[in-house]
Order: sequence, then C-alpha cells, then structure tokens
Amino acid sequence: MTTILRNYINGQWVESKGKDLLNVINPATGKSIIKVPAGSAIDIEEAAKAASEAWPAWRNTPATQRVQYLYSMKQILEKHTDEIAAICTKECGKTFAESKAEIVRAVENIEVACGIPTLMQSVFSEDIATGVDEFVIRQPLGVGACISPFNFPIMIPFWFMPYAIACGNTYIVKPSEKVPMTMTRIFELFESIGLPKGVLNMVHGGRDTVDAILKNPLIPAISFVGSTAVAKYVYQTGAANGKRVQAQGGAKNAVVVMPDADVETTVRIIADSAFGCAGQRCLAASVLVIVGDAAEKITPKLIKLAQSKKTGNGMTPDVDMGPVITMESMERIRKIIETGIEDGVKLLLDGREVKVTGFEDGFFIGPTILGNVSAESEVYQTEIFGPVLSVINVKTLDEAIELINKNRYGNSACIFTRSGAAARKFRHETLAGNIGVNIGVAAPMAFFPFSGWKESFFGDLHGQSSHAVEFYTQTKVVIERWNEEWTRKF
Repeated sequence: MTTILRNYINGQWVESKGKDLLNVINPATGKSIIKVPAGSAIDIEEAAKAASEAWPAWRNTPATQRVQYLYSMKQILEKHTDEIAAICTKECGKTFAESKAEIVRAVENIEVACGIPTLMQSVFSEDIATGVDEFVIRQPLGVGACISPFNFPIMIPFWFMPYAIACGNTYIVKPSEKVPMTMTRIFELFESIGLPKGVLNMVHGGRDTVDAILKNPLIPAISFVGSTAVAKYVYQTGAANGKRVQAQGGAKNAVVVMPDADVETTVRIIADSAFGCAGQRCLAASVLVIVGDAAEKITPKLIKLAQSKKTGNGMTPDVDMGPVITMESMERIRKIIETGIEDGVKLLLDGREVKVTGFEDGFFIGPTILGNVSAESEVYQTEIFGPVLSVINVKTLDEAIELINKNRYGNSACIFTRSGAAARKFRHETLAGNIGVNIGVAAPMAFFPFSGWKESFFGDLHGQSSHAVEFYTQTKVVIERWNEEWTRKF
C-alpha cells in the first residue's frame, strides 16, 4: 500500500482535505517513493486557525522559556543528523555530505535565534520632557508562514522558523511538494520537545496551498524562497492582501578572476561552487568572468578538475555530484545548453550524456562548461539552475563590474585577487547583496542576514539574524508620564 504523507496541525497528524495526490520522485532512480497531498485551502484554514488560537498564550510565554524549545530542536537535529540527511538525499538527490551540511546551517540559525531575549530588547529614553519617558518595544506579529523550495529542504525553513517562534509568533511550514519527506521527519522528531499545540504546524501542497497562504487573513507574515517569477508573484499577491512578505528569487552569480589570483585555490573553489548540489542553489557560481590573461591559466585547469568530478547517486560515498531534481529540469537544462550552442557558445565540457551504472533512469547531468558566452545570450540571461558554468572574458575589472551590474539579478558576486585595491573597488561598486573575496559564493553565517538585491529579492528585510527578528516583530512606541499626585489618588 502506498504511503501518503499527512499534515501536522494543532499538534496532530491529520490527512489533507484535498483529494489530489502527487508523486515524490527519487531523482537518482526516477522512481516514485511516496505520495504527498496536492493540498487545499481548507488545510491552510485549519492550520491558520490553530496557529492563531495558540498565539495569545505563546506570545505571553516569556522569551527565556520560548527559546528552551529551540535548544531541544538543536539537540534533536544534531542527534539525528545521519537519518535526516539520508532522507534528504533520497528525495532531493544531493550528496549525503551536502545534506549533512544543510543541517549544520539549520543548527546555526537555531543557535542565533536562542539569543532572542537579547535580540528583542527595547530602546529607552528617560526624561524626553520633564517627567516623561519614551521607549520602543518589539512585539510578535501573530502567525507566520514559510513557503520552502526543493533545493534545501532542511536549511531554508530554519532561516525563518526559529526566529519567528522565538519572537512569540506561531508558525506554518509548507515544504516543497517535490521534497516533503525531510521536513515531515523533522516534525515527527520535534513532537518530543512538547511545544504547545498550534505553535508549529506543517501543511503539504502545491500552488493551491501557496495561494491559500497568501490570501488567508490570519497569516500576516510570509517568507518565500524560489524562482524570481514566483517570488515576484508571492510578493505582489501577499502585499495586495496586506501581508508582510520577504521573497528570495533567482540568481546569476558571477565569479571574477583577476590575473593575480592564486590559480590552484581559485580553480578548486570555483569548481565546488559551480557544481556543488548539481548547481541547484541560489548561491551557485554560474558565470565565470576572467579578466585579462588569467584565462590561459584558469580555464584549462578548471576543465580538468570538472572532468574529475564523479556524478552519481548521492548516497554513494565517492560521488561528488548528484542528479538534478526532475526529468523536466534535466530536459530544460539540456535545451538551454543546445540553444547556447546554436547561438555560438563554445562547448568546453559537455555533461549532457553522463551515464550512471545502475541508475540509468536517474536525472543526471555532469559538469558542463560553456565558453565564448556573450552578455546578450540566453545562456547568460537565464538562471539555468543546474551544473552549467558560463565563461566570459573581459579586459578590465571595470568591464567585469559593469557586466555584473547590468544583469537583472543581484544575489551574489565574488572576486579572486591578491590586490586589496581591486577587492575594495569590487566590494564597493558591485550591485549584489552578498559579496565574496577569495572565498567564492558563500552563504552568510546565521548571525548575518541572507541578503539579495534587484530581482533576486522582493521585500525589505531578509532571512536570518537581526533581519529575521525585525521581520517577525512590530515596534510599539510608548510615551508615558507618571504624576506622583495622580498616583496618590489611587
């Protein structure tokens, strides 16, 4: 009998009210492993109602007590790391090591959110006038919701959820319908920490479930990560319904290599950044911009290193790169590569025909490197979201920065150089929310916000750290005066 995943609402596992089911596919085998509900508005209504009813008691729970549940979450994730990572790899395709790395980043966010008693502290000014004091306090919004993508089923919900509940909000997590098993298991494990009913809920589903979240009047705050087109839709629809929205979109992250860069270190980092998680991450290096004569030193070594990377089932210990998420993704990536070739792109390394013994039905694409790419080409303009690296040659750093700044995305960019002046110029002038210097496209630590500019982000406050605290709270300004004579009358 096929297992059907259930929702977690008000402290109970319940069946979806929706009738339609979706297959969850193991991308390494191409086979269905479980079914997940397509969702319904009724599911969201029930979760939002439970969370809303739980909120008054939860917001009045002292912050020092709320974070005790987070300490338990941290311990559970650390204790069950291998089990959770294996589930993630099975449904997402990334390597086992990459899945474990997700848990590390999730735990980092829990640890930072445990500082809420300090992070939520107010500002107080005494005697703004004689006998009059003024101060600001932070209070929770109510019910928050996270609409999570497929590529990081563990980490991304923890950019938001720990901060939301630590701040005194209740919460709903909607996992991607492509990878619902990982968060389901995490919620099963979290049952043991004894959170009050309704504080933390999970609802499965697809677009109908998303639309229900965006329109439900009991959910004032929404966090989203996904493609730019959907991020824009989520932001516009949520805002039109009076909600506070943070929507992380797509990316076209550029890596600039100067002639003075350390070749061996630079090549290794670029290869890991471009092909890790099969290129399916918003912080993957997707464009290599080589300045001056650096191309002669960098390109051949990069091709050789990329060729050495082994593609296969993510649970195999010596595999460097797993499959892409779906058959549709694989075909879309292949089509973009073919279109690029027709437009004059040079195929420096072709990963389209990679075969994995024993997993012939898997959705595999090996590392692919494209040369002679122009800034006007579809290959450069499109977020490919696969293990494809485009190479562009320019003469100067100014040209490289101009190239990056003209792109509609602004998630991340990085530079490899020994020159402090070049690094400072790049950091100062490049229009991207995350900047790397000699470290590749790296995700900010949990005690810094995960930034993004231009069409890579819609909203004002990002995930993680102080931005998450600000997003999940609203400020209240209090101006008060106490007259001793008035007090005596009572």
